[in-house]
Amino acid sequence: MNLKFVGQNLDVTPALKDYTLNKLERISRHADQVISATVTFSVLKVQKKAEINLHLSGKDIHIDCVDNDMYAAIDCLMDKLDRAVIKYKEKKQPSRETPEIVADTIKKTD
Repeated sequence: MNLKFVGQNLDVTPALKDYTLNKLERISRHADQVISATVTFSVLKVQKKAEINLHLSGKDIHIDCVDNDMYAAIDCLMDKLDRAVIKYKEKKQPSRETPEIVADTIKKTD
């Protein structure tokens, strides 16, 4: 998986990278076909924003979250991403199986 960290109006510290990587391990349990991910951290006056672009095989997922604390924004982001990946995996698998036809022998009594 290619992983890229981008900071807008913010220096991406090793602590932010480590925290995000630890949270992304939870996502990698659900999504085994992650091609690349770009995590963007930005500061909007007082609010902190965390965004992720996750490129899976067959789908691109974009999630963002805004909070007053960057670590809280990352937590919110990973919760949303986890739900989105699970939803994608459930849609990808067939929801219905083909029913089996069971042939019962019927005896006629006269």
